[in-house]
Amino acid sequence: MDIRSYNRDAWNKEVDGGENRWTKAVDSETIAKARNGQFGILLTENIHVPARWFPPLKGADVLCLASGGGQQGPILAAVGANVTVFDNSPSQLKQDQLVAEREALILRTVEGDAADLSMFADESFDLIFNPVSTVFMQDVRIVWRECFRVLRHGGVLMTGSMNSVHYIFDLFKMDEGILEVAYPIPYSDMTSLSDEDREEYLSKGAPLEFGHSLTDLIGGQCAAGFVITDFYEDVMLDSPLGKYHPNYFATRAVKS
Repeated sequence: MDIRSYNRDAWNKEVDGGENRWTKAVDSETIAKARNGQFGILLTENIHVPARWFPPLKGADVLCLASGGGQQGPILAAVGANVTVFDNSPSQLKQDQLVAEREALILRTVEGDAADLSMFADESFDLIFNPVSTVFMQDVRIVWRECFRVLRHGGVLMTGSMNSVHYIFDLFKMDEGILEVAYPIPYSDMTSLSDEDREEYLSKGAPLEFGHSLTDLIGGQCAAGFVITDFYEDVMLDSPLGKYHPNYFATRAVKS
């Protein structure tokens, strides 16, 4: 299976469905506040990124990586950054274009694979903003290396990740509120599920996910050359795991 194409189509369907919160573009009030320097932005589900994490944004070159949906990119553009939104889903990118047209914002949208940023020259950006999306990528270490290449020295990588513990539980029982350990890490919808369960999962048309090890999610950033300078955790409110353990974490890393 061509996983990139499958996930592109799956996310296009999420946009068409209109129910997924990560496909819903921000409103005009949010953009107006951002123009006045008042904004909150998410790497994970609930906690706004601390203001201290951001470099000066006015005039900064920002790559919103796998960040389509009309949310983070338009907000950062309204603050004054030069924003490029990069995403695998053209429908998600259209959400950013719609907000830009509606609010007279200048931003660029580019469709592509996060593991291949070859359309960008070395040291093109001051900030890469990557909300939880590595769950849809097979090899995060390639992504970290590409991020390091296109960031300028002193540039910042902010990324939200799913904690690998989220993927050790039986997928279908967790939907019923039951936590039953079933899978080792790393996890893949393609190889961890039984043939029967995989067919049931694919029949729903949901994007394919990958549960990466902390060695790849955190250690992979370090191996690429980044220095991690801050960290926080967050929960998925509708997940039974969230009652006991954070589902997400976010890292701030610098290219020294």
